[in-house]
Amino acid sequence: MNTINHEQLIGQLNWRYATKQFDPQRKISAHDWETLEQALLLTPSSGGLQPWKFIVITDPAVRAKLLPASYGQKQIADASHLVVLAARSDFTEGDVDAHLKRVSEVQGAPLEALAPLRGMLVGGIVQAQDVAGRKAWARNQTYIALGNLLTSAALLGIDACPMEGFDRAQYDEILGLGKQGYTTAVIATLGYRTPADKYAAAPKVRFPREQVVQTV
Repeated sequence: MNTINHEQLIGQLNWRYATKQFDPQRKISAHDWETLEQALLLTPSSGGLQPWKFIVITDPAVRAKLLPASYGQKQIADASHLVVLAARSDFTEGDVDAHLKRVSEVQGAPLEALAPLRGMLVGGIVQAQDVAGRKAWARNQTYIALGNLLTSAALLGIDACPMEGFDRAQYDEILGLGKQGYTTAVIATLGYRTPADKYAAAPKVRFPREQVVQTV
């Protein structure tokens, strides 16, 4: 197993920042993007249920439609890739069954042997919450994927910017997510910074360790 060292990890996390100005001429290579997509697919989720969909938008025409719904933020148009992380609008028993079917296919376990797991997932997630609760749960899962994407991009030397400044309802309408059973949770733009972005060299502002880390 190949691993990076401590200095490389902290160095890349210090290098990354929420990129405000992307170079529109620089594009992420197909190989690097495939790696980032694989990282997204490998994101952990509650119960392994993966209540999400990742919409990768490279089409300039679609980006142009989304720009006004993003309050005109230039990252939407200038970044190499735009990823919309969408969450299930209402997670149901059918979604649990779809996951267990996939578990059976990949791991070879008969479905009847997965009955106890099904009971736990249905009881703990589907039946224990109302629609609003399940929607909030699914949306929270997408932030795990977002964090994984940001870190993976940094380790590859690719810039990224997580964004919540957009109109979710307009995104859902433009992308037709409602009819697919999903709703926009959060978005991320990825590419390469421009030398003109003053935020790239700004020192990171973080509270001291003793204020935010508690060992008991």
